[in-house]
Amino acid sequence: MRIALLLLAWLLSLGASAAPNDVATLDRSTWPEQLTSPTLFDVASRAEILMFARGLLDVDAMDEIALKQYLGLRTVNMAAIDALRARLWQRLLTNYNFAQRSCDQDASFCYLVEDMATLREEARRFHLDDNSYYIKWAAPSQIFHTQYRDELLRKAALFPQTSSEIARFGDYERNGEDMNDRLFLLTFDSAANVVPDNTSWLTDYLRKANMNGTFFVLGKDIQARLEERSANSLQMLYAGQCVGVQGWEFRSHSHWQDWQDSVRRSVELVKGKLPENYVPLFRPPQGQRRGDAEGFFRQQGLQVALWDIDPQDSGNRLKPEQSAQRVLTLMLLWRHGVINFNAKQDGVKTAVPWLMAQTAQSGIGWADCQEAFR
Repeated sequence: MRIALLLLAWLLSLGASAAPNDVATLDRSTWPEQLTSPTLFDVASRAEILMFARGLLDVDAMDEIALKQYLGLRTVNMAAIDALRARLWQRLLTNYNFAQRSCDQDASFCYLVEDMATLREEARRFHLDDNSYYIKWAAPSQIFHTQYRDELLRKAALFPQTSSEIARFGDYERNGEDMNDRLFLLTFDSAANVVPDNTSWLTDYLRKANMNGTFFVLGKDIQARLEERSANSLQMLYAGQCVGVQGWEFRSHSHWQDWQDSVRRSVELVKGKLPENYVPLFRPPQGQRRGDAEGFFRQQGLQVALWDIDPQDSGNRLKPEQSAQRVLTLMLLWRHGVINFNAKQDGVKTAVPWLMAQTAQSGIGWADCQEAFR
């Protein structure tokens, strides 16, 4: 009984700062420096990596019983959770090694990390004194990484019964994990809604900035637009951008009997009307797709396009500024990846320019949409 009570107290202490299902966001004004150079990007990146690693340690040894209780779930997929934890640790080590290359220019958050064991040890000892220049960031960052860690754990616990972007079913599925350091790809879901839709604003903004992104559309929305305007006007809308598909309707493609027809019809329409913009990518709505679909996608010449950095900008869960700040924090943590804004949310018109301004001098790059998944 005493052991059980101690375990429960420990679990409650871990969750005290973050209620279940909270969406992680971090007020970037708590960080005292602007990202005005690649070196300062690395300083902030090292800090976020160490803070997340510290939080990951707290759940690293949790077994199935403890995770069920902590996550509030009746069942958990321990194989998926173990795979996630191993993958996260490897990414943290790789990213910290990239981030510490500038330690000779600024030694903040630089420690002797040579392998996984030393990364774990430095994460275990990571602590900021009350007089630290970065102390205002420390507590909010710890809360952020606890919430974000729990988001990932919960998705892994439910995978693959509830499929999501948390894991890939095969190498025909792509996310941003294989991208080069400091390289990011902008993508936009629901990018052809008749109302509401911010595609016109976004494509114009990106062209003026000499940038591009991948816009994932529904077949029925493209069809509706073509009933109102010409194919030429649609081509002008997406000029210089890439267009992939999300299926014919925005619904789960994991248990939908007609999911293959949904994908095929959308591809046929988009490829026919936007031949210069079309890219052979399918983004499953909400990340939900079947685990036995490899043969179909290879036959169709398609890749499944997932993501690593979720702004959580749907359903008004976060304000635009919060969503943008979440993205920037995850960019610092993962150092490369695929961002998936929602084009029908008005907040994207605030979040994207803010993100561009914050990273303009940070030394990051934006991937060309035609090359990103090749």
